[in-house]
Amino acid sequence: MSLKGELKALIIKSGWTMTQVVDSLNKKHDRDTTVQNFSSKLIRGTLKYSEVCEILDLIGYKIEWVPKGEKV
Repeated sequence: MSLKGELKALIIKSGWTMTQVVDSLNKKHDRDTTVQNFSSKLIRGTLKYSEVCEILDLIGYKIEWVPKGEKV
């Protein structure tokens, strides 16, 4: 699955909407990003690693680096 698909699925699974995520990030950073702009970044694959980490933290997830072959 692509980053777009995985991130959108996690947002929905955690009970958030794209609009709620964007609104929360806008309030935190005092900016005016639109849902369309956020969605375009997902489609183009231009989200920064730090942005992905921040979104995941907001919805209650984190990235964990695990060596190949190690069970989680």
